[in-house]
Amino acid sequence: MSTLSFTSLGAAGTVTGSKHLLQRDGATILVDCGLFQGIKNLREANWRPLPIDATAVDAVVITHAHLDHTGYLPRLIRDGFRGPIFMTPATRDVAEIILRDSAHLQEREAMLANKHKSTKHSPARALYDVADVEQTLSQIHTRAAGKSFAPIRDVRALYRGAGHILGAATLEIEWGGVTVAFSGDLGRYDDPLMYNPEPIPSADYLVCESTYGDRLRDAADPAIELGRIITATTDRGGTVVIPAFAVGRTQMILYYLWTLKRAGKLPNVPIYVDSPMAINAGELMRTHPAAHRLDVAHTDDMFSIATYVRDPEASKAISADRKPKVVLSASGMATGGRVLHHLAAFAPGSQNTIVLVGYQAVGTRGRSLADGARYLKLYGEWIPVSARIENLHMLSAHADADELIRWMRGFAHPPKRTFLVHGEPNASESLRHRLDHDLGWPAVVPHQNQLFELP
Repeated sequence: MSTLSFTSLGAAGTVTGSKHLLQRDGATILVDCGLFQGIKNLREANWRPLPIDATAVDAVVITHAHLDHTGYLPRLIRDGFRGPIFMTPATRDVAEIILRDSAHLQEREAMLANKHKSTKHSPARALYDVADVEQTLSQIHTRAAGKSFAPIRDVRALYRGAGHILGAATLEIEWGGVTVAFSGDLGRYDDPLMYNPEPIPSADYLVCESTYGDRLRDAADPAIELGRIITATTDRGGTVVIPAFAVGRTQMILYYLWTLKRAGKLPNVPIYVDSPMAINAGELMRTHPAAHRLDVAHTDDMFSIATYVRDPEASKAISADRKPKVVLSASGMATGGRVLHHLAAFAPGSQNTIVLVGYQAVGTRGRSLADGARYLKLYGEWIPVSARIENLHMLSAHADADELIRWMRGFAHPPKRTFLVHGEPNASESLRHRLDHDLGWPAVVPHQNQLFELP
């Protein structure tokens, strides 16, 4: 009987591309199947073959729907994977929105590259297309949290709530007498929309995210901070642009704006949600009411405060309008999408404010803004940034270092070993030190494709 092994094919030394391989007796399970995002050398990794053939993967188990955890699935399908894909029901519905959008972007980028002859490859091709997404959706099997299931024969798996976004889950896999727990991405405690991450009683090994492993978030009230920024900006005659992740962050910001409006503390200016994907994701809060804290009446009331924009021409009209307003638009790291033409329109104006509301990966425009860039490259041109930049770390959907430790204290016994993934090197190493100092747990930060045996 062979030993269970673990290998991170992604999210090792970086926050993107989550792919974690478990292998035993010739069988293979892939936990998460994410796309690399950010700097060019990471994006190029999406085109390199995995160290394992797609046809050799027996099952994929997904923790949540974000692109860096699901976005490589259609490529795995294109390369020949035909096994089952497991996820929670809400994750399945969110993933459909995200993957369809990703496929359209892949196809559009390839089309533009061919049109402008801006590619080394002739012709440029999409990493995957809508047909690959349709095949992916046909292979998904949903499993509810709290009920054991078998991804493959002789393996037991169990989801528990992780907070973070709609449908997100932690995962336990018991295989050959060894239990491996995966945190996925953990949400925050006392989040007004998502439930607290549930504790895992025990596991032999733990694979834990470390996105904010080196920092504690500002304890300031997010609603008060948003109110302060919007009031100051609109008093100057400016517009507030919020690059917001379509799933999770857009709905969270709407919640805080709704609480401000109910308290009479929000300026009377238009609020636009300019993201078809965010609009669709918001509808899923109605479809899956048990997956979050708000009841139907409060959900409807919250969504009523904004104008929702699907039409591209209406989106362009928002950019052309110089009257004070609040614009929420994807993507959250300003890597693409409609937020780019809003940034092109409003970043040069000193009366305007750009608000960052989540983790900004290295190599993204959001990270450049967070680091104080005075110019942004948009549509092939360098656009000056004179707008004020506000970075509200407390609005991120990830647990901070204290919250990660709090969640790990829920284990009745320390795992034999903890693997820290999904973090930049400083964050992962800082959390490893805290695990040693605060909990006395042995931990390691894996390198990509590094093999570990789990006896």
